[in-house]
Amino acid sequence: MGKKVHRVLIVDDSAVFRALLSEIIDSDPQLEVVGSAVDPYEAREKIKKLKPDVITLDIEMPKMDGVQFLRNLMRLHPMPVVMISTLTQHGADATLAALDLGAVDYFPKPTENVAAEMGNYRQLVIEKVKMAATANIAGATHRNQGQISVSGRQLDSDFDIIAIGASTGGTEAIRHVLEALPEMMPPIVITQHIKAVFSKSFAERLNRASKLHVEELSSDKAPLVNGRVYVAPGDFHMQVVKRSGRYYCVRNDGEPVQRHKPSVDVMFSSVAEAAGSRALSILLTGMGKDGAQGMLEMRHAGAVTVAQDEKSSVVWGMPKAAVEIEAAQQVLPLEKVATYLVGKVYG
Repeated sequence: MGKKVHRVLIVDDSAVFRALLSEIIDSDPQLEVVGSAVDPYEAREKIKKLKPDVITLDIEMPKMDGVQFLRNLMRLHPMPVVMISTLTQHGADATLAALDLGAVDYFPKPTENVAAEMGNYRQLVIEKVKMAATANIAGATHRNQGQISVSGRQLDSDFDIIAIGASTGGTEAIRHVLEALPEMMPPIVITQHIKAVFSKSFAERLNRASKLHVEELSSDKAPLVNGRVYVAPGDFHMQVVKRSGRYYCVRNDGEPVQRHKPSVDVMFSSVAEAAGSRALSILLTGMGKDGAQGMLEMRHAGAVTVAQDEKSSVVWGMPKAAVEIEAAQQVLPLEKVATYLVGKVYG
């Protein structure tokens, strides 16, 4: 018996792009385009009639934008949705808002020079649509757990750095963790698989949601300071180094690792070398294996290592890979990660 064929509905006002997307998706034997819609009102009727397993949803459409339609959809009929984003600042903000509402993932509309990279684009689209069709959409929405109180307690000196890695589903998982943390924590470094045009907006959204100061690493080198969070830029690796007794995060313009730039493995490996047993690492939801090997290096260096559990992950790929090679000492549901971190650093 073959693998299940996932039914896909395409929602986009461009006839040319609908045709391109249909051809790409139908080229995979595990996917079938069962219909298309030019606007959210037609999409609503097609969802009832065709019962798709996953929807691709354009952000910018007539009559109702994709984010508003997604808000209605996730309230009334939650299902896996992949957003189609423009690589602009507006597109970045809207895409992050869609992920906040429960969209599983996104991919960009092709640019004019996409013909040279159509093979890569085809692979990206198929990979993301297939992943979304089997994603745990219950893991894409999290209730605000409230900030953890540490009044009268002092930061424990055993830990100098917290390193967090994530991919699919990670933008909201990271926010869920940060918004619960008190305003004084050891420096936190974050690598989230994200496009360059999105990473600054992502850091700004986290900063608004958290008592900690969150910023994208915008220079080649920055000293790590308590109470601050540093997000890897979307087109650079981020590494931690120790110089003259101080920690810094630095940008690295090297080749992609595990097809990712930034790569969680690169960051975790550098933290293992720089901080050893004085570091904590968290590997959250995401597709693939990036971060597992770096987390194993951290564990061997004496660091505390934690992976998100399957039930609370949108995609239990990266955390699962870490569990399988025994890189993770603890496996926790997302809602317990912040409490665990505070317990560790406040003793």
